[in-house]
Amino acid sequence: MSPYPVATQDVALIVPDFTPVADVEAALRDGAGELLESIRLFDVYAGAQVGEGNKSLAYSMRFRAADRTLTAEETTAARDAAVAMAADRVGAQLRG
Repeated sequence: MSPYPVATQDVALIVPDFTPVADVEAALRDGAGELLESIRLFDVYAGAQVGEGNKSLAYSMRFRAADRTLTAEETTAARDAAVAMAADRVGAQLRG
């Protein structure tokens, strides 16, 4: 148990509907780096708002450092790096 608080960032990504959830999650994990403590898929949506042939995957990402309280900038940078990796590997787009 760490004495430092967890920082949570949610992210929703649009991917082609044939994209395996495991591939998206792996890309997010790899991109987020060592500060990522856990990741959880909490919503899957397919419909007009994300375009035909697409789905939206919403994840809750928990970040924590073993030696300090993370800043908002650190957690946002880790989330952004995760999204960039998902975009590179599976063509994910941040849902606006």
